[in-house]
Amino acid sequence: MSPARRRGLADEVADRIREAIFKGAYAPGAQLREVELSGVMDVSRGPVREALRMLEREGLVRCAWHRGTVVTTLSAEDVAELESLRGALEGLAVERIVALASEEDFSSLEKVAGLMERATEEHEMVRLDIAFHDAVFAATRHQRLAEAWEAIRCQVHLFLLTRINLSTEGYLARVPEEHLRLVAALRSRDVKVARDLFAEHRRVAVDVVAADLDAS
Repeated sequence: MSPARRRGLADEVADRIREAIFKGAYAPGAQLREVELSGVMDVSRGPVREALRMLEREGLVRCAWHRGTVVTTLSAEDVAELESLRGALEGLAVERIVALASEEDFSSLEKVAGLMERATEEHEMVRLDIAFHDAVFAATRHQRLAEAWEAIRCQVHLFLLTRINLSTEGYLARVPEEHLRLVAALRSRDVKVARDLFAEHRRVAVDVVAADLDAS
């Protein structure tokens, strides 16, 4: 076998572009030009090109020969597919947590929800929202389920960014309470109550985005 490669420059470039997207520097539909990115990050175009391919596999960007590379704009079909898959994963996650979660797991979830109460900016809240669901899947003690969440994690993050780009009214005040209720539902060890509450939580954001897609 050949020696294992260390983490490459393309991975670092992908991290920086991903972070810029998550901070709102590049909104959905924004063009990502290799020349500009390589200049800003002081790297050659090769690592930038490879980084953009990585982000395309994550669903964060889309590449087309006639348009170049743009930050993904979610379609109605994208939103529906993402919601149905996330719902299936979270349904299994709820079952696993109700059956197996420890007090330490619940405390981890409450800690993230507590951080949400101190968030002062929408992008920070989205990041904490994702961190909360990371903790949910970690608590399942199901490696492949956690990996399945990881596969759509960036797309869910992009979906939540799309949601706050459309409306932030009441967002900072409502989200922490929603997540504390999710933890309480899991603590109750009632699968149906917890599943229904997770579905309701997802539906709030989906309704905001779907309403805009229907109107456009």
